[in-house]
Amino acid sequence: MFKQLVLQTDFGVSDGAVSAMYGVAISVDPEVRIFDLTHDIPPYNIWNASYRLYQTISYWPKDTVFVSVVDPGVGTNRLSIVIKTTDNHYIVTPNNGTLTHIKEHIGIREARIIDENVNRLPQSGDSYTFHGRDVYVYTGARLASSVINFEEVGPEIDVDTVISLPKPNPTVENGEVFGHIDILDVRFGNLWTNIDRESFEAAGIAYGDLLNVRITNNSHEVYNNSMTFGRSFADTQLGEPLIYVNSLDKLGVALNQGSFANAYHIGTGASWKISISKTV
Repeated sequence: MFKQLVLQTDFGVSDGAVSAMYGVAISVDPEVRIFDLTHDIPPYNIWNASYRLYQTISYWPKDTVFVSVVDPGVGTNRLSIVIKTTDNHYIVTPNNGTLTHIKEHIGIREARIIDENVNRLPQSGDSYTFHGRDVYVYTGARLASSVINFEEVGPEIDVDTVISLPKPNPTVENGEVFGHIDILDVRFGNLWTNIDRESFEAAGIAYGDLLNVRITNNSHEVYNNSMTFGRSFADTQLGEPLIYVNSLDKLGVALNQGSFANAYHIGTGASWKISISKTV
């Protein structure tokens, strides 16, 4: 098994929380290789954590162990679990919806509850607020380093008990495509929708078409304008909007060398809806 451990949290790097997790992992095995997915998940944003796992996991070798800690329910009776995906990756995380995209788009082969009588940092039993350090990264490092095998994580649970958040699917009606804004391409301010390229093709839309794009938040119209469906940002002039296919084969909305999200104050989630149709 590879000694690769990938960490994702909403902790940021302003204090010592992530460093403490590194220290625990290295104490388990000094040879474990630790990588950061991100520590900039917006605080408590489980949906965002789920999406970033989905965005990343398929590009890592099989048997890589991921630890994802976005845990607003820390210290409650929510379960701590480890799952094995159908592609043979492992994810250590609270059972709170963090696995929503993995469960739907990749698949979960097995799931186990972490047995904290065995898989918990020694002398940490009185702490209930930092399971990322005391339970998750400790268990993840032990698994990545083959100190334990998957069966030794703890008792198996039914995959159906792994919690999923509500996740609307895109639809096509009379040549118009309806979807949601799932997440932002944060640094550049592009909108990443849940609309896949196949839905666009089903609507008869092709590269170069001029499209009408309407964005609403809780039925309040935020944006309504036309833009081109382009292969790349070079298909528009500087500052112009476009629709494109992003790195996950979903539709993105962008401003050429500008932030679409900042320009129009657009957020993400189930309340943020987008509809796209050919301009007539």
